[in-house]
Amino acid sequence: MIKSVILVPQNEAWIIERFGRYNASKEAGLGFIIPFIDRISGVRSLKEQAVDVPSQSTITRDNITLTVDGVLYFRVIDPYKATYGVDDYIFAVTQLAQTTMRSELGKLELDKTFEERAALNASIVFSINDAAEPWGIQVMRYEIKDITPPTSVMEAMEAQMKAERVKRAHILESEGARQSAINNAEGEKQARVLKAEADKQEQILRAEGEALAIRKVAEAQAEALVTIGAAANTPNGEKAMQLDLGIKAIEARQAIAKESSVILLPDGATDIASVVAQAMAISKKLGAKE
Repeated sequence: MIKSVILVPQNEAWIIERFGRYNASKEAGLGFIIPFIDRISGVRSLKEQAVDVPSQSTITRDNITLTVDGVLYFRVIDPYKATYGVDDYIFAVTQLAQTTMRSELGKLELDKTFEERAALNASIVFSINDAAEPWGIQVMRYEIKDITPPTSVMEAMEAQMKAERVKRAHILESEGARQSAINNAEGEKQARVLKAEADKQEQILRAEGEALAIRKVAEAQAEALVTIGAAANTPNGEKAMQLDLGIKAIEARQAIAKESSVILLPDGATDIASVVAQAMAISKKLGAKE
């Protein structure tokens, strides 16, 4: 009775054979078998398992030899197939992962193996699941750990990356110089515009000032003439005008004498009184015409 009772742990499946032939698969819980007739031929874990895929050499599409390793995650979904479909399902799925990885990497060029690692992992999983279905194995995911190219290729890649960084540095430097030149040109342009505006404003203010000064001078002269005219209408003013005109006439004759050696004088021009009388007569005529 004791040998007929079995307790199957959680996430395990026991394969029961009767007379050497498959009878049943017992999963977690209490189970019964017939002693001496039934026997446990295999124990299969239903947990997800991680298997390290050994590193191997593979050739890319552009004939570059790479050393690649990875990790395979899978679980048993059918204990019967995992027991009777393959002798060692862990070894079989590991070998299948290696061959599939070589096949998928052979479709890609070297640069794509680094850029499309996620797509490469998905392709490997799809291919393994398609082949491992008769074994009762489901691959959950595959992760490539390391991709190691040859030393010469690594040196060439490093040189290429260095050249690319130098190129980007030169581009950034030239862009900075161009932007600096643009900023300087914009600054000079704005400075010239502001200077022109300042000169224009200065000229306007100067012109307004000169116009105002001319108006003030004209107004002062007009007021002076009015005052002189008012004073000239008086007897004393008239005498003062005669005296002023006489003095100016004498000064004018003296200036002419200095400029020329020949002087033409009208009759009686040597008489000061006659000169003053003539000047007064001319002044009165001009006043009458106005």
